[in-house]
Amino acid sequence: MTLPDFDLETFLPYQFSVIAEQLSKELAKRYRAQFDLGTAEWRILINLAYADKNAQRSSVKDIQARVTLDKPKVSRAVARLESRALLTKSISASDKRLLDLELTAEGRALVAQLVPIAQSFQAALKRRLSADLDQLSDTLGILKTELTHDHTV
Repeated sequence: MTLPDFDLETFLPYQFSVIAEQLSKELAKRYRAQFDLGTAEWRILINLAYADKNAQRSSVKDIQARVTLDKPKVSRAVARLESRALLTKSISASDKRLLDLELTAEGRALVAQLVPIAQSFQAALKRRLSADLDQLSDTLGILKTELTHDHTV
């Protein structure tokens, strides 16, 4: 059986996946050595600090959906962050099946150190993409919204 023509290197889902993973690894190099954080921990801390600026807490389920990591990985990362006193867990008052997460003062202090690293990484990336960045950002935002709500392209 002959396979149809297909160029994996130009297949957009593959390109996005590879680029996202490479960017994540590059950013991780910047905070892993200094703060002993993995990507999952970083994502959880940043999401707790900024994803819902009006809420004081987020549930594990909320975080799981926002950081697009599976439940076991989120649970392990939350346990590591809790053991370092960077966040606290409590049973949700609104739904006893959920665990609410909240940054501690130490967690907020760490986020304050992480954000400049992320901003510097973002600035360097913007310089590399300068000419097409606004259009790319708008297009990716639209695609993310469509995929999040419709689950179709």
